[in-house]
Amino acid sequence: MKCPSCDDSQLLAKDRNGIQIDVCPSCRGIWLDRGELEKIIQRSTFEAQSSDDSEPAEVHKQKRNLITELFDY
Repeated sequence: MKCPSCDDSQLLAKDRNGIQIDVCPSCRGIWLDRGELEKIIQRSTFEAQSSDDSEPAEVHKQKRNLITELFDY
């Protein structure tokens, strides 16, 4: 599939934690198919609820969240 923004670049499909994202190597745009944003929201909500509040604030700052993991390419 071609990038909707660049029109001349082919999107690269990347699998991140079971969620497929399409990345443009030219403009670095990120494109999601139907349902993928909902998966990201559900997983990040679950991670936020399951995090242990008894940990020191420094530990929370060092943890990478799901969105950071997904879009760090």
